[in-house]
Amino acid sequence: MTSRRVGISCKVYHGDVFLGDAEAFPTTNSSGGKVQPLPFPSGNEIRIDHLSPPSERCPPLSVLQTINPFFVRCKIQAKSIAEHPLHHLYLSCFNEFRSAVVVNGNEELHLVAMPSKVEKVSCFWCCSVQAGLYASCLGMLNLRCLAIVFDLDETLIVANTMRSFEDRIEALSRKIDGEKDPIRISGMSAELKRYVEDKDLLKQYIEMDTVTDNRRSITAQNEEVPSIPGVQERITRPVIRMPERNIVLTRINPENRDTSVFVRLRPAWEDLRSYLTAKGRRRFEVFVCTMAERDYALEIWRLLDPDSYLINAKQLMDRIVCAKSGSKKSLQHVFQDKVCHPRMAMVIDDRLQVWDDKDQPRVHVVPAYTPYYAPQAEMANAVPVLCVARNVACNVRGGFFKEFDENLLQKIFELNYENEIVELPGAPDVSYYLISEDANNLQNNNREAPIVEGMTGLETEHRLNQPAYPIDERQAKPQTQSNRSSTDDEMPVNIPSASNKKLNVEGQSNLLVSSVFVSVLQEIGRRCDSKIEFEFTNGITKDLPHSVEVLFSSERIGTGMGRTMKEAQSQAAENALRNLERDYVSFIGPLTDGMGTDINKNLLGNENGFLKENCNSQDNSDKKEN
Repeated sequence: MTSRRVGISCKVYHGDVFLGDAEAFPTTNSSGGKVQPLPFPSGNEIRIDHLSPPSERCPPLSVLQTINPFFVRCKIQAKSIAEHPLHHLYLSCFNEFRSAVVVNGNEELHLVAMPSKVEKVSCFWCCSVQAGLYASCLGMLNLRCLAIVFDLDETLIVANTMRSFEDRIEALSRKIDGEKDPIRISGMSAELKRYVEDKDLLKQYIEMDTVTDNRRSITAQNEEVPSIPGVQERITRPVIRMPERNIVLTRINPENRDTSVFVRLRPAWEDLRSYLTAKGRRRFEVFVCTMAERDYALEIWRLLDPDSYLINAKQLMDRIVCAKSGSKKSLQHVFQDKVCHPRMAMVIDDRLQVWDDKDQPRVHVVPAYTPYYAPQAEMANAVPVLCVARNVACNVRGGFFKEFDENLLQKIFELNYENEIVELPGAPDVSYYLISEDANNLQNNNREAPIVEGMTGLETEHRLNQPAYPIDERQAKPQTQSNRSSTDDEMPVNIPSASNKKLNVEGQSNLLVSSVFVSVLQEIGRRCDSKIEFEFTNGITKDLPHSVEVLFSSERIGTGMGRTMKEAQSQAAENALRNLERDYVSFIGPLTDGMGTDINKNLLGNENGFLKENCNSQDNSDKKEN
């Protein structure tokens, strides 16, 4: 019991008002067992600066454990159980889910009122957190809101200037001249044709603010861009929007036609955008992290979020973060104003390695958007890339708050002042619910990687109209499927942490099939308006430590075991699909002849089924006309 140890006498103040005498019991260093000094700036004086905001949902210890786990600096116990100002403070904090905050430079020390086995005694745990972080994260947890960080180029859009179009066309022409394979020449020629067509539209826009598309003349409309105090005055840009083709033409500097940009928006962006703020609820706080130049990034985001639903105009400068070229992106940089903790954030990006190692488990890697190299690829899958991202975000949010509500909160309410710090429950982390693969080793042996399709970060950094830098070639990333449908308020299962998995070339087929089984099952659930759930449990053997059950509207339809969580989930999804097929065939068997063979063929590879484009898209990539 802490109360049996000899403590350090302290005087507690709220501002300059004396509240009472207390004893502080420093915690020990977990690594060396050494007792830590008291953390208060005034030594044995505990001066409370303010009380944290109240909460109806989250007791302070649950917030602190989420953003800075197990960081209890000391325990504090009043010397007297009599009624006095310190006891009134204790009751106020305990009943209103507030903490008493001591400010120590860039650190906040939160005194959390704890129930005690000793009746009426006022006692606290003192927890440390970065200044400003508690209030921000409390607001998000109250609203059941997480953070999502978007990359721009080749993740949500592909943009080109006249200069970048000319560079791409020249590079591709050289490739064609040196190629002898007629199939590759045919594919690259089609790609070149698409570049030339879009370049011609951009040229028309630059010269006349008008384009002709399919014998239809479209004139630019002036769009007013709100001012950003101290950064950007109110300006008007001539913009041409072609929503049926996901095309926008804009001019970064309206006075300079050389800054005209041809932008292709990634299909299904509106589906993802609508989910983030559906029904007036803010499910995610939205941020952007890009290596592009700021004026360009601000305009591209305006095109993606024209009504400022995702990022308020007043927040733009804080929420759109431009990383320095050559440096790695980091969530610490994105949240430098302590608006969120990385444990509560996920990232959507087409490249994993541009992020700090510690942030990579929180990145959902999407395939690079390649509308010139492979225009059909975006919609070839049963679920479009950004709809997969929407499902992943839904799953992450649901899993995080399921863990927060059903594990962390329940166990926090069971703790007493006398408990040891190690008895605190584990806290949720976005990375636990985001199954991501490191796709760097997934090489396409059938064809070279496409030319980078948009402007590089270096180019946009030089104000778009400067000479382009050399093109770096990189492989497109395969998409990762989520393990649930997109219905937001149906909470998914708690998925254990999954670190990045390095796959060799031979593992590529298994990765695609694994993702496809889950995706097909989700799509069946969506079309049947039914809930698909995966329940993860421990396996029965050391060789197969993971077990998964699939529930279709709460009915078990398949199970699977495996060496990894991904393997078990894939097997469970495949078995569930086969069971659904068997039940369906037995139901319609009397009405059909030989249909079972056809259904099996469709389900596992026929071109009219769900799986064909997913499993064999790379095998056939050099046979497709682009």
